[in-house]
Amino acid sequence: PPIVHIARDDARLAVLAETIDYFVPALDVIRFPAWDCLPYDRVSPNGEVAAERLDSLARLADDAVGARIVLTTVNAVLQRTPPRDVLRSGTLSFTLGERVELETLTEYFARSGFNRAGTVREPGDFAIRGGIVDVFPPGAEEPLRLDLFGDELESVRTFDPATQRTTGERKKLALSPVSEVILDADSIARFRARYRVLFGAVLEDPLYAAVSEGRRQIGMEHWLPLFHERLETLFDYLPGAAVTMDYQVEAARDSRIEMIADYYDARRTFLAAPSGQ
Repeated sequence: PPIVHIARDDARLAVLAETIDYFVPALDVIRFPAWDCLPYDRVSPNGEVAAERLDSLARLADDAVGARIVLTTVNAVLQRTPPRDVLRSGTLSFTLGERVELETLTEYFARSGFNRAGTVREPGDFAIRGGIVDVFPPGAEEPLRLDLFGDELESVRTFDPATQRTTGERKKLALSPVSEVILDADSIARFRARYRVLFGAVLEDPLYAAVSEGRRQIGMEHWLPLFHERLETLFDYLPGAAVTMDYQVEAARDSRIEMIADYYDARRTFLAAPSGQ
């Protein structure tokens, strides 16, 4: 069975990952970090953190993959995740010679949280120039350059994001979402309906307007329950896993739960205060 180790914090997770890689470099270790923003925040998690989380969840959702070690943190396991079927259905893969419709690929990038950029440099970036598509998939060490001949995938090359020079070739590629919010028609409708149930008539809200138009809004990830039918936890992805923990994990858990409650109370107090105070 897989082994899940819960570290106290990100620093401990990094040390453990480096130690395992030093002593057993061939071992399959999956890192699952927490968001790097505060509870009920108005900003989104860092793009690289989000990409690593989604890559890890996609790998864990793949039933064909065998036992492994998963390193995570107290903050990460306290946070709910998109359900496994979303990650399974959200994976897109191609092999050389296969038909790839540019419009379909562009729509996939938009709903899966990829960021359109002039030059692809970071995980989650993509760029389209004619029949050339550059994309930096979550979990990849280097971005990929897809060369389309008409609707046919002619070549897949890795390249250095700093120099943009080709470093290798691939026979296939696999893409998974880079955001835990999937902006498709169903999730948008679900968000709108649940938002109105919670808050009534919508007068003026940039978040509601953006989601209704299929656009991403900074901080929208904190509204995750409104986009999915249900949420799961990391342990739903790892049934029967053996769980080990750092020293003082319980204290770190209690501190995190207390922080979440404090931020929740602060938001309620702010909303209840008279306008302008």
